[in-house]
Amino acid sequence: MTQVTPQPPAAVPDINDNATTELTPQRPSPLKDAWRSFRRNRAALAGMVIIALIIVIACLANVVAPYSPVAQFRDSVLTPPFWQDGGSLRFVLGTDDLGRDILSRLIHGARLSMTIGVIVVSLSLGIGVLLGLLAGFLRGWIDTVIMRLMDIMLSIPSLLLAVVVVAVLGPGLFNAMLAIAVVYLPHYVRLTRSSVITEREREYVMASRLAGAGVFRLMFITILPNCLAPLIVQATLSFSNAVLDAAALGFLGLGAQPPTPEWGSMLADARQYVLQAWWVVTFPGLAVLITVLAFNIMGDGLRDALDPRLKR
Repeated sequence: MTQVTPQPPAAVPDINDNATTELTPQRPSPLKDAWRSFRRNRAALAGMVIIALIIVIACLANVVAPYSPVAQFRDSVLTPPFWQDGGSLRFVLGTDDLGRDILSRLIHGARLSMTIGVIVVSLSLGIGVLLGLLAGFLRGWIDTVIMRLMDIMLSIPSLLLAVVVVAVLGPGLFNAMLAIAVVYLPHYVRLTRSSVITEREREYVMASRLAGAGVFRLMFITILPNCLAPLIVQATLSFSNAVLDAAALGFLGLGAQPPTPEWGSMLADARQYVLQAWWVVTFPGLAVLITVLAFNIMGDGLRDALDPRLKR
């Protein structure tokens, strides 16, 4: 008689295991996590909204502005704003000493200021990141030469250095943007170099090196993406400083030349009418103040959102 060996019962899948796996919350992406942290900062969010509004106005300057920025109305010289005695809704914020509409010049000046910020930050960021990568990754005499040159540039006051560069190149808007880009270059070099020195010793860089990655791939594809957070914050803060320095050079007569509607040159042209017509100085100054303040507040919010140490 054949003896039948009993088979063990088949394992029944546990439904709770699948439910636990499905209900486990997924970790949000770093970008979504940063946006969530940034959104909690209402001041930074308000700064971003103001910047977005300024950018939209700058892009639609030809449509939004009621007049041409260089159009002169000789019958309305130094007309006050519409809420003051002698003002008119024809010129909402009044006119300057040549009869030009201040509102139109402010709107077109916003386009020019945004352009200055983009060009300055792009030049200083691009060259600064390249030099910082070379100094931090290659080290040796290349690091020494680059950093000693940056130290020399940092030893000179920023505005004085910009004035010297513009004096050598000649006054003008493009030369002023080059001078401001040179002033901000050392900040990006030092920031990139410190981040690269920290990242180049980590395990993922060692693994890429052992896998046969070349110098170019290690620098620009492996290391650089992990150094972008502080660079983004610095670029945001430098944007506001570029607008402020461009206004300072324009006020000194070394930036945009008349009749270009630049906020700093508007202040320079109107300084002799401070007591006679307050609006020709106040509104360009407020435009610079609001723009710089909005960028600084947004930059602080980005720093808080992208820096994991501040989150902890």
